[in-house]
Amino acid sequence: MLTRLAASPSFHALHYRNFRLLWLGQLVSFSGTSMQAAAVLWHVAVLAPPDQKGWALGMVGLVRFVPIVLFSILSGVVADAHDRRRLMLFTQSLMALFAFVLAALAFRGLDALWPLYLLTGLGAAAGSFDGPARQSLIPQLVPREVLPNAISLNTIMFQTAAVLGPSIAGILIATAGLPWVYALNAASFLAVLVALWAMRDVPEPPAHTRSDVSLAAALEGLKFTFSHPLIRSTMLLDFFATFFSAATALLPIFAQDVLKVGAKGYGWLYAAPSVGAMIAGIVMVRTSEGIVNRGRVLLYAVGVYGLSTIAFGLSRSFALTFLCLAVTGAADTVSMVLRNVVRQLATPDTMRGRMTGVNMVFFMGGPQLGELEAGLVAQATTAPWSVITGGIGCIVATAWTAWRTPELREYRRVPPDSGSES
Repeated sequence: MLTRLAASPSFHALHYRNFRLLWLGQLVSFSGTSMQAAAVLWHVAVLAPPDQKGWALGMVGLVRFVPIVLFSILSGVVADAHDRRRLMLFTQSLMALFAFVLAALAFRGLDALWPLYLLTGLGAAAGSFDGPARQSLIPQLVPREVLPNAISLNTIMFQTAAVLGPSIAGILIATAGLPWVYALNAASFLAVLVALWAMRDVPEPPAHTRSDVSLAAALEGLKFTFSHPLIRSTMLLDFFATFFSAATALLPIFAQDVLKVGAKGYGWLYAAPSVGAMIAGIVMVRTSEGIVNRGRVLLYAVGVYGLSTIAFGLSRSFALTFLCLAVTGAADTVSMVLRNVVRQLATPDTMRGRMTGVNMVFFMGGPQLGELEAGLVAQATTAPWSVITGGIGCIVATAWTAWRTPELREYRRVPPDSGSES
């Protein structure tokens, strides 16, 4: 089936064996990771005192955010200095170990919050080293002209996994129990490990182009990233938009107390953004190369993301809430594909790990820190009000970024025979 897909222009990155292996392995592994992410939030909501749910759920975002801030810059330097495939083998093994320990504790009857927070934080620390290595490895697996298609396909893979994972988690929580979610996630890492071991002839940058692990190398990466207005502005937009609209942490409250749909309904709500994202990803695979006014489309997409978040906060219907969350996922995917294409094409391979490390602070730090903000606002007011004000903040941040960065507003795809993009 994948061979037939690879023959299609829309899926031609799958023609390359090493990319295809990583793509399939990540599909399985990210499904497990999404399962565990949903299960941890549900577990925290079950264990936390009723009057402290908002605060307890927000803490999940904090324990994920702190390792990203501490290690992302260093991890980017490491990814540029070492073999990225071997680095992934190490980080994936570590994340599998942490998932296994969480499963073992859950089977023994975990009834305290701190092990959940600790193991979630350790997983985030390992993931902060895995992200730059993984994203920097992809351009080594396909030719440069195929990279936009590979990025779009990776987005589809990620969102497909984010649909499957929470849906399966909701069913497992309601039937087999939470420990089995954690156990399946631990097993899912084997798919990536096998894929990495099975790769052949992965090209490596010349040894003399690799950076060393030093403060100077880290500062060089920071200088490169922030000296490019398009890269800088897309990172800031990503951070502020996801910071204000990170409502995922509050979904257990909506499922349990607002909509009253139980664990299965929670699983579907958690997966809803990825349903929309998967549909948008399929569309983007076919159309992303034809989008001319890329900067404006990106800004409009983030604006729609904020508006849909407001509608989600106002909704008291399961169907409408699902639809609003699906629209947020679709809008986020459109902007995500465009952001990633801009960054990858504008970054030389020798700097790609460090650029990705800096980006992780914004891309992953925004939603994780936003979950803490959403939880605190929900604790002080209500969960719906937290979501509504977050959507308003997203729109304001988008308008501010558009006003402050004319390069982003005017960014367009230039025909191939007209030179580089501007």
